[in-house]
Amino acid sequence: MTAVAEPVGSRARRWEPWALGAICAVAALLYLWGIGSSWGNSYYSAAVKSMSQSFEAFFFGSFDPVGVVTVDKPPMALWLQVLSVEVFGFNRFAVLLPQAAAGVAAVFLLHRAVRRWAGEHAALLAALVLALSPITVVINRDNNPDTLLVLLVVAAACAMTRAFESRRATGWVALAAFLVGCGFLTKMLQAWMVLPAFIAAYWLGGRAGWARRLLDLGIAAVVLLVSSFWWVAVTALWPSPKPFIGGSEDGSAWDLVFGYNGFGRIFGAGGGPGGGFSGSAGLLRMANEQLAGQISWLLPLCALVLVSVLAAGIRRLERARLAGWVLWGGWLVVIGLMFSFAQGIMHPYYTTMLAPAVGAVTGAGLVRFWHWYREPGARGWLLPIGVAITVAWAMAVVARDLSWHAWAGYSAAGLGIVALVVLLLGRRGRARLAKSGLALGLAAILLVPTAWSSIAAVSGESGMGGTNPMAGPETGMGGPGPMRFGAPPDGGGLALGTSDGRMPELVRSGPGGASLSAEQRKLVDYVRAQAGELTVPLAIEGGSMAASSYLLNSDLTVIGMGGFSGGDDAPSVAQLTEWEQSGELGFVLLGGGPGGMRSPDDRQPPGAVVIGPGGQARSDRQEWVEQNCTPVDPAAWGGSADGLELYSCGSAGDR
Repeated sequence: MTAVAEPVGSRARRWEPWALGAICAVAALLYLWGIGSSWGNSYYSAAVKSMSQSFEAFFFGSFDPVGVVTVDKPPMALWLQVLSVEVFGFNRFAVLLPQAAAGVAAVFLLHRAVRRWAGEHAALLAALVLALSPITVVINRDNNPDTLLVLLVVAAACAMTRAFESRRATGWVALAAFLVGCGFLTKMLQAWMVLPAFIAAYWLGGRAGWARRLLDLGIAAVVLLVSSFWWVAVTALWPSPKPFIGGSEDGSAWDLVFGYNGFGRIFGAGGGPGGGFSGSAGLLRMANEQLAGQISWLLPLCALVLVSVLAAGIRRLERARLAGWVLWGGWLVVIGLMFSFAQGIMHPYYTTMLAPAVGAVTGAGLVRFWHWYREPGARGWLLPIGVAITVAWAMAVVARDLSWHAWAGYSAAGLGIVALVVLLLGRRGRARLAKSGLALGLAAILLVPTAWSSIAAVSGESGMGGTNPMAGPETGMGGPGPMRFGAPPDGGGLALGTSDGRMPELVRSGPGGASLSAEQRKLVDYVRAQAGELTVPLAIEGGSMAASSYLLNSDLTVIGMGGFSGGDDAPSVAQLTEWEQSGELGFVLLGGGPGGMRSPDDRQPPGAVVIGPGGQARSDRQEWVEQNCTPVDPAAWGGSADGLELYSCGSAGDR
């Protein structure tokens, strides 16, 4: 087979390092632009503030400074954010900076990995695609853990690529396993989704004998298990009292691994319905209204690339080339299918994990198509075909809402037509025309995703804000059916919906995080004056949805009861009783909606999305408060009669 990439060890041309530097600079600009204007996901930002106040809160990833309940993910991504605020102080920029840095690092490492496999040109294209992917841009401007997860698995792929080149690859394979294990401590089982591709790639493409490869994989399995589960084991062995692991049924990280963050995401048990965020599960999910504009732009091209490589005969590839196609192609196919058919909660920003594979397959595929284009034969038409189907798909996605920057789609279509004409003429042996057609084709296929990414970065608008960041128009972001904040019939979780397909301002701003209202500040001042020295001066029902704003915008110690959405059994009724009897509990604010307001008790409409588990715990706490505490007259602290419902549960306050 004709070589389609320069040798791995070839000397880089002078412009190539500058090109990589420019790509990383563009990525940094997109990821950093205006990030100080938002807290990102206020759930995690509030936890970062709490974690900076004690080692136990730091180690467990506690949402509140008392250590009642943790966030519903392992804390590795938050550890980096805490270290950042220790250096730069607790502010919005410091919280979001680690994600932007991790995003740029992932772009750089993807280049290094693809360069060793497919050459410099493929590597530059791969890095550019990753840097400009709309969902990657918006999530790298946020503080969800997915950015660090992507960096870790790309670094693991880089180590695996080195392993393909050596007959003594044990260290590289073990390093890859360790990095995936760190990914597990970032987002649990989602990190393991790359393992089928990694294992198959090393088994088929490794240079060592089969016995040595088997030994290497065995050692890697041990490293993976230790690096993945050491934190889980320590949390289990930690003596009580200790924080309740948010999102779990029994307060343990083991349950979180295999329940809410594990099989619940795949099969829906315990994970809640995911259709409202990412549409219905199925083979074409990546092409639907919610996800197409986030990640699908180059998927038709990737499919054409993979089919053409299979048709050309992968057996004729030398081992390192074969291993690379199995790694990146397997990554794209396996994770794409997992996300497509996942029955549980499926946020669009999860698909950023596909972006490195999309970049690698696109970069290597276009280089291959270019070499075929310059040779006689039918497969030389694959490059024009690839440009045509990619531009056509981009126009189809844009056409779903022509009221939102339709110029990008029309411009891409115009460039695509010109590129196709020039490429057709270039096949007749005109080298300059051919190169011009290639450049125009690249511009055409990247124009719309670049526009969506740039608009999201400059405008700062991204779907539901930090909770569910997305690029593009608001339509389709919440899925079908009416959307509003409300309470599910079982009293747990949070119902969302829209009537016209657009996000209401309250939803797009995310749960909590906004500045406290004048009434809320009066409540904080009253509680601080009456119970500020108590261990728990204020507990707020409704979890992070209600408590984040208070944690972020005041120095009062606040407990968000119930974890993320109020359904966790933390604090339990027994814990509330203990606090009340020991005089450690001051006030409780009832309510399950944003800002501490009581949620409507009507049922959610058909098609609404319910976030988080329900259950009896929330209603049990509310019943306990109503039986054991006394309502505080709003006039005592300057509130309104139809506003916040404050209860005094100790000697403090007006009982």
